Amino acid sequence: MKDLAYYNGKISSISEMMVPFNDRSHFFGDGIYDATVSRNGIIFKLTDHLERFFSSMALVGINPDFTITELEQLLKTLVGKLDEADYFIYFQVSRGTAPRDHSYSPDIIPNLSIYMSPWPIDTDKDVRLKVMTAQDKRFEFCHIKTLNLLPNVIASQEATLKGLDEVVFHRDQRVTECAHSNVSILVNGVFQTAPLDNWILPGIARKYLLLASEALGFGTSETPFTVDEMLLADEVIISSSASICMVVSEIDGKAVGGKDPERLRQLQDAVYEDFYKETDSL
Repeated sequence: MKDLAYYNGKISSISEMMVPFNDRSHFFGDGIYDATVSRNGIIFKLTDHLERFFSSMALVGINPDFTITELEQLLKTLVGKLDEADYFIYFQVSRGTAPRDHSYSPDIIPNLSIYMSPWPIDTDKDVRLKVMTAQDKRFEFCHIKTLNLLPNVIASQEATLKGLDEVVFHRDQRVTECAHSNVSILVNGVFQTAPLDNWILPGIARKYLLLASEALGFGTSETPFTVDEMLLADEVIISSSASICMVVSEIDGKAVGGKDPERLRQLQDAVYEDFYKETDSL
């Protein structure tokens, strides 16, 4: 198959899949999701993504009728049905199907959705991103990977119309994260990234950038930084599972970074080596 959709046991192409109108994701965005990539039929950092997925479900009170082991096996089985290529792997669970009402029965059965589509994995170390900043107007559940992404969508569209690649959110000048990724900085040999509080998602790529920095002998810091500190940083890094270590060269029309290319390249080499090692065919 070139692409694949799954809904509660049904499998089809993405264009053919139909979802019940009363799925609560339709009315309320009542659900959570996670996403990563696969290469050579191997899903990257799957254990980490599954753990975050189940953590998000627990935080919003969704009780799955499947185990983490069962979902892991299902995802691996579905990837095995795909043509050999790089794929984006997306899985979500909604609270269930019921007539529209804010409250719900405690016995409601969750709906599991999955889709897998071709995705050219970009590990080009020379790509430089241009981004904009925006006031963070999202709600206070940013640490949960919920389906409620309207502020992210609005900000991302504004950036796209301006020919930019991403949006960096801030709350009263404290940098939080991007519209669909984490943001970190290199300053005086220290890899600094926002703390894991309710203002940011615990990114999987963020986690492994921290580990790689420690292994390389860099300093690490999980402390807040401001927009001004980001603008003055030696390097500005954007990370996600699909774009593990991307570099920013311009923020709000101002040139940034480019002051510590040696450490930056060491960090990129380390995380991309990890990616290729994990997803090489046996």
